Amino acid sequence: MYTILVVDDTPDNLRLMGALLKDRYRVKVARDGLRGLEIAATHPQPDLILLDVMMPEIDGFDVCRRLKADAGTRDIPVIFLTAKSEAADEQQGFDLGAVDYITKPISPPTLLARVDTHLRLKASGDFLRDQNAYLEAEVQRRNRELSAIQDVTIMALASLAETRDSDTGNHILRTQRYVEVLAQKLSTHPRFAAFLTPETIAMIVKSAPLHDIGKVGIPDRILLKPGRFTPDEFEIMKRHTTLGRDAITAAERHLGLDVDFLRFAKEIAYTHQEKWDGSGYPEALKGDDIPVSGRLMAVADVYDALISRRVYKPGMSHEQATEIIAKGRGSHFDPDMVDAFLEIAGQFHAIALHYADSDEELEAKNAHLETFAPAG
Repeated sequence: MYTILVVDDTPDNLRLMGALLKDRYRVKVARDGLRGLEIAATHPQPDLILLDVMMPEIDGFDVCRRLKADAGTRDIPVIFLTAKSEAADEQQGFDLGAVDYITKPISPPTLLARVDTHLRLKASGDFLRDQNAYLEAEVQRRNRELSAIQDVTIMALASLAETRDSDTGNHILRTQRYVEVLAQKLSTHPRFAAFLTPETIAMIVKSAPLHDIGKVGIPDRILLKPGRFTPDEFEIMKRHTTLGRDAITAAERHLGLDVDFLRFAKEIAYTHQEKWDGSGYPEALKGDDIPVSGRLMAVADVYDALISRRVYKPGMSHEQATEIIAKGRGSHFDPDMVDAFLEIAGQFHAIALHYADSDEELEAKNAHLETFAPAG
């Protein structure tokens, strides 16, 4: 049963409305505007309000204004029921958001018909709002599900690449977090603010674990070699950037559509070994020709390579790694990115400590790699 709230300061009018409506609806009454506002905001809320205009303290127009300004009551339909019959008063009522304006003395059949009409309209509106809310919640749920599937797929692919070399799974997590904090720091920098929006940063961070996916295509005799590469071996090793880019491109082509985060995955895989002065690979890109995502990854990847322990080398201290990054300003790395890195180097160190490789993880990794190590 619908509930009607009647707000009127005249007891006779309240009794009349109650007698007219009680057989069809649940009726609540208020003898002033403040009490009417209180009842309207109390659950269960009325489905419709019949509101007098001329009342003490606050008049019906002000009551309607407050109802429509409150998100909790703005959808309750209001019908003005008043002796104020001037066209200007009626226009004011509609301007304030009332759905109808009935002048006294009332015609009971007219009042009942209009109340019924607006209750039906409200029911339809409530249904549509509920449907929209459901659909919005469902879209959000599916977006979260899709994002989770993307994250799991990315981490699975990145972990597959990690099994092929001396990096551990924590390298993936560390570099992803380094990229995130560095991008956030640069998001207020004049050179990067327009590009590094929260949405772009999120996609770059999501893509970062795929930076070395191309290593799955490098032969073990080269990938697992503990010493320096020969010039020919290094040329083959450099192909991991192209292999990574091409693998992601092939997957994207198979999907048949462009995916924003895969754009950054391709950029990172292909350009994270480029250097600011043009001495990197695979394209020898220089300066701003290197995508921002690749420049961010370069700082993160080099820092982590410097501090990480490997079977063939001890890890450097945070201070030593920071000094080397600083020396690479304007040669290996974007100068502004190095400046930002130096300001938040403590965050890099904290991430490194939080996701540090344990002795057990390194031993397990080394034992795993020994089964694939080339003979001789």
